Amino acid sequence: MTAILALGTTLGAAAQTAPAAASSAQAPKVAVIAFQAAVTSTNEFQRDFADLQKKFEPQRTQLKSLSDEVDTLTKQLQAQSSTLADADRAAKARQIDEKKKQAQRIAEDAQNDYSQAMQDTFGKVAAKVDEVLLAYAKDQGFTMVIDATEQQQQPPVVLYASPSSDITKAIVDAYNTKSGVPAPPPEAPSAPRPAAPKAPGTK
Repeated sequence: MTAILALGTTLGAAAQTAPAAASSAQAPKVAVIAFQAAVTSTNEFQRDFADLQKKFEPQRTQLKSLSDEVDTLTKQLQAQSSTLADADRAAKARQIDEKKKQAQRIAEDAQNDYSQAMQDTFGKVAAKVDEVLLAYAKDQGFTMVIDATEQQQQPPVVLYASPSSDITKAIVDAYNTKSGVPAPPPEAPSAPRPAAPKAPGTK
């Protein structure tokens, strides 16, 4: 526990949850949470993520159509190259190039829009999960909550944590109860980690 406290950083204001009347000799009570996983596991995030996928489906369809057109035109040019006049060959090559550029513009715009929408979706739920986490930490008497999310840009590095100290599921369950959002149906897509969302047009 001492090693975890030395290496860990607090999540939000959770480090200030120790009761004011507690004596200095009181043993600290530490919990660990995979915060990103908690946020993306909530029913509300799963629902909003599914809505986000539907919102960007037209762009994916358009990009797939353009990609198919480019493939078809490229094969035609290769098959007819020896029989086409230079002007016709150049015209087909320009047509292919224009469609590639069009697809690239659509993909870049969609990626930027998707990334921003994904951040907004995650941030909205994360702020509310944080509120539930702080309330839970106070109720349970935790003096510190460490975010054990992997691939963070900043520490902590949790070398060891007892499974009983992991409150991720408890926070997800508490949030789902508070939000009242039902669980998505089994066929709903599972949310990936927000750090690496699927880009529109990605095959």
